[in-house]
Amino acid sequence: MTESVVPFPVTVVGVGNMGGAMAQRLLGLGWPVQVCDVRPQQLQALASFGAAGHVQPDIAAINSVVSIVAVVDAAQTEAVLFGPHGLAPAMPVGSVVMLCPTLAPDDVEGFARRLIPFGLHTVDAPMSGGPVRALDGSMSLMLACAPHVFVRCQALFDALSNRVFRISERVGDGARTKLVNNLAAAINLVGAAEVLVMAQRMGLNVGRTLEVIEQSSGQSWIGSDRMRRAIAGDYAPRAHLSLLEKDTRLAVEAACAAGFAGPLGASVRDVFASASAGGLAGLDDAALFDWLGRGPRMAP
Repeated sequence: MTESVVPFPVTVVGVGNMGGAMAQRLLGLGWPVQVCDVRPQQLQALASFGAAGHVQPDIAAINSVVSIVAVVDAAQTEAVLFGPHGLAPAMPVGSVVMLCPTLAPDDVEGFARRLIPFGLHTVDAPMSGGPVRALDGSMSLMLACAPHVFVRCQALFDALSNRVFRISERVGDGARTKLVNNLAAAINLVGAAEVLVMAQRMGLNVGRTLEVIEQSSGQSWIGSDRMRRAIAGDYAPRAHLSLLEKDTRLAVEAACAAGFAGPLGASVRDVFASASAGGLAGLDDAALFDWLGRGPRMAP
């Protein structure tokens, strides 16, 4: 942060893996941050970095210029914005709501319309990259908002990420971009898990096979990241499998709304739905490797 930037009050609602990492980054850069979560342990962890913690969004956001919503889905976003202790009536007129969850474009557009009577602006701002990259400022941030809102919040965007993509002025286009990205990630992850299970069944050294893929045409970031953990048997949740279950479903719905049906999207959506129903919802999505490995062997 340069000396010319004057940090303004920010609230982060939902301080799990991503929201907590963003809050910690802002605190480390000297921004005044209020945090809100229903889990006291999340608030306590950030209090040690200087955050003021609250369990109600309206109390947290009452003096904030920007409130960052980093919860899981549309239902939680609805509650945070418009529930009994929602932040929409509490924020000062002219303030900004930054929507970071992966949501359906229609939901983002609907939330933005409903915030207008409160005198609030919306930034459609999904993110990608995981908590490590959120903490070091290298995550991707996909932004759709009015030009004057972008200018007003640019110092915050730059503090959060050195990979800021200004998608368009149309709220909802950030969500569309994120769904395209997440469907690509899901396709790559299923592919990486499938071929490594194939290698295992063929009697190959799985770790060595992944090394070859990483230096060859089959490489993907998510394949390397998740399959390294899978090979080590590390399924502690950094990115719950249930998130890609949701995101692939939303992506396929968005594609259908646009009149497009590709050959892979629905199949990958069904893989994540089946794995989640099979008990993997609360595990890291790297567990897809183990789940596919437990599948039936094909008859010759």
